[in-house]
Amino acid sequence: MPPNATSPDASTALPMPKDLSELFVPSMRGHLKSAFKSVMGNPTLAMINMAGGVPHPSTFPITHLRATVKSPSSPSAPHSRESTLDLEKSCRSQSTESLDELLQYGDGCGIDSYCTFLRKYTQRVHRPRYANWGVIASCGNTDAIGKTVSLFCEPGDSILVDRWTFPGALSSLASAKVLPAPVPMDDEGMIPEALDSICQTWSGSTPPRAIYLVPTGQNPTGTTMTLARRKAIYSVAQKRNLAIIEDDPYYFLQLPSAPLPSHSLRGAEHSDQVQDLVPSLLSLDTDGRVIRLDS
Repeated sequence: MPPNATSPDASTALPMPKDLSELFVPSMRGHLKSAFKSVMGNPTLAMINMAGGVPHPSTFPITHLRATVKSPSSPSAPHSRESTLDLEKSCRSQSTESLDELLQYGDGCGIDSYCTFLRKYTQRVHRPRYANWGVIASCGNTDAIGKTVSLFCEPGDSILVDRWTFPGALSSLASAKVLPAPVPMDDEGMIPEALDSICQTWSGSTPPRAIYLVPTGQNPTGTTMTLARRKAIYSVAQKRNLAIIEDDPYYFLQLPSAPLPSHSLRGAEHSDQVQDLVPSLLSLDTDGRVIRLDS
């Protein structure tokens, strides 16, 4: 997860991640904050600044919203309960922003209340092992694939992928003119020895900077990596200095036959449902080289 995204307080006691910005393509390095945005947010400017095209909240047509939503079910409470959410024009609720804030232009990371929920979820389920991590909301994993690949690949570059991989990802790569470099698979997914060999014998002009894979319920083969396989793939990524794009929308759909780890790897703070899942690559990451695409 990128260090400049919104960062949670829970990780402040952990070590900092490695600086892997050298893996970014040149056009993505050294991006500066928009000077225009800093001026727009300056409260000392005694004027109405119209340069940003930011509409006044009084022009927003929606003044009140009420929604009835289902609460998540669980094995102990299989029947979903319903609750009511009210959104007021100018007043924040306990859980989310006002309509004036939600209908206004936002920043590139996503709505703050939603990102707060995502940070808490990530901390509880994956427990990143370094500080200064964060989350960014996307329009879905395919959107995130395109944006993440653009960090590491320019047209004509290659990215390491499973021999059989998600067709949506291949479409995104084709649109960006990025070449998939297939890595042999077995019944646990990508083979780490094959990955290492391809990197060792690479003859192209630009060595790959990243791996794209689906570790759980792999699309289209359905394979799920064991913990040992995930550790081996991560070890090769460290050895060859590769970023890992972990596309894992099916993480919670692990079948009873999935290769489950020992509960001792998780800790008492995890629920039984989380303990009975193979740890994600993000949860193994000590460097900050895994960008996890979740859904």
